[in-house]
Amino acid sequence: MADRMVCLDDFEEYAMQTLPRNARDYYRSGANDQQTLQDNRDAFKRFRLCPRMLRDVSERNLHTTIQGLHIDFPIAIAPTAMHRMAHPEGEVAVARAAASMKTCMVLSTIATSSIEEIAEAAPGGLNWFQLYIYRDRELTKQLVRRAERHGFKALVLTVDTPMFGRRLADTRNKFTLPPHLRMANFDKLTFKSEGVKGSRESGLNEYAASLFDPSLTWNDVKWLKKFTVLPVIVKGVLTDSDAVHAIASGADGIVVSNHGARQLDGVPATIDALPEVFEAVNGRCEVYLDGGVRTGTDVLKALALGARAVFIGRPAIYGLAYKGQEGVQRVLEILKDELSLAMALSGCRSIGEIQKSLVIHESYYLSRL
Repeated sequence: MADRMVCLDDFEEYAMQTLPRNARDYYRSGANDQQTLQDNRDAFKRFRLCPRMLRDVSERNLHTTIQGLHIDFPIAIAPTAMHRMAHPEGEVAVARAAASMKTCMVLSTIATSSIEEIAEAAPGGLNWFQLYIYRDRELTKQLVRRAERHGFKALVLTVDTPMFGRRLADTRNKFTLPPHLRMANFDKLTFKSEGVKGSRESGLNEYAASLFDPSLTWNDVKWLKKFTVLPVIVKGVLTDSDAVHAIASGADGIVVSNHGARQLDGVPATIDALPEVFEAVNGRCEVYLDGGVRTGTDVLKALALGARAVFIGRPAIYGLAYKGQEGVQRVLEILKDELSLAMALSGCRSIGEIQKSLVIHESYYLSRL
């Protein structure tokens, strides 16, 4: 079976065939008609590569840094919820895989493994913590302090979720967290820990509505910056104006993200939004991207258009479903190898040599017909 896993789509196919319906539909679905879900992937194909020849690419260096910390290659694990629906070890296995590959893993607040479990499982790993600002600000502070205390190196603040988007598959399934699982970061708060249970529609949407604060503004980013010692990465920016707001609020980094196309359907694909955000940032903080990344050439295009690194969500889940930690490592290895090959074929010997001139939109060629 391992020999058959030669690209990321192979892991997705396996997961779709083996995961229970409740979990499978939760992981794969986007909002409403899923226009943006499809476009996140299709948009990469609208950019063409312009390789440079005879550049001596016999050796390539994929090393880079994020927030001043080393990673072996510019591909990391995005925050996604409830990994133990895919594999018994859940986020613990993903954290170990990321650590073994010397890259970053972002733990979701609504994970089925806790901050403490991740710190114990991958003590040498580069772990970031994804955060929502809850109605209960004291609860939010407690989560931040736990992340700081257990060696997490950054907070990733999700700003595109005043409430959860409507995912039709979850509504049809009346999604609930399997009874043997829990929201591990809320263990001592029974309702919040058990949270996603019986529901008229999607249990997750009802859970989010009870906890999330739709009145948040950019002032809440400033509030978070005032009391944490960690860098704050703002996740969910798609426009130049929001990029400027994020910087003015003290953001140390920005993730160009549409929440895996799970919030507002019809927004731009992240690779389409990236150049605008990168230009608005103008070097004042690092810019990252998630959404739709499936190949090494996708990574190369994102780096050329300004991303410091990319984060993958669903592919890591599908690798986890395939073979736990080993499966996630294999997903990362494939992407790393594909990126190295794409760099060689494009004439790039290091991440620093990946320039904007390497990529051009297909409209350039269509306009010449």
